[in-house]
Amino acid sequence: MPVEGVDTADLKRRMEGALAVLKTDFASLRTGRASATMLDAVSVDAYGQKMPISQVATISVPEPRMLAVQVWDKSMVSAVEKGIRESNLGLNPVVDGQLLRLPIPELNQERRQELIKVAHKYAEQAKVSIRHVRRDGMDTAKKLEKDGDISQDDSRVASDEIQKLTDSMISEVDTALQTKEQEISQV
Repeated sequence: MPVEGVDTADLKRRMEGALAVLKTDFASLRTGRASATMLDAVSVDAYGQKMPISQVATISVPEPRMLAVQVWDKSMVSAVEKGIRESNLGLNPVVDGQLLRLPIPELNQERRQELIKVAHKYAEQAKVSIRHVRRDGMDTAKKLEKDGDISQDDSRVASDEIQKLTDSMISEVDTALQTKEQEISQV
């Protein structure tokens, strides 16, 4: 039963947003052929701020095991190369003027373990985001109780609802992580 003043629908929407980001991050962890979405999580120091690589270059897939990154601004080539190297995707760009070629390495067992670690990192970031949303909801409930807008019982009910929502979202993250681990581990 919803408690007045505590917007659980908004909390759920924000938690689902964290889950959507996780799924996007997982999509960048390709296991087989090259895909332009592999670089979605890469950010580049461009013009004094962090930008997604897609805002400074065009990404294409000329071959099944190769990505091509065409940088628009010649001065950004080294920043794009650095961003790709630091992305923990295990890609080593070959620079050819404003074009960077990224051969996709075969997935050996060591590389699979690295990808699983990256997947765990993404999942942990999603869990932290969900917990931040939970904390915001709990703080709202406590503040409403302190201000006398809701009773102590209503505050407890709201806290229980928020915790149930958090637990279900965390279990969705765990399920998505388990699925991605199996996908990465398949030979």
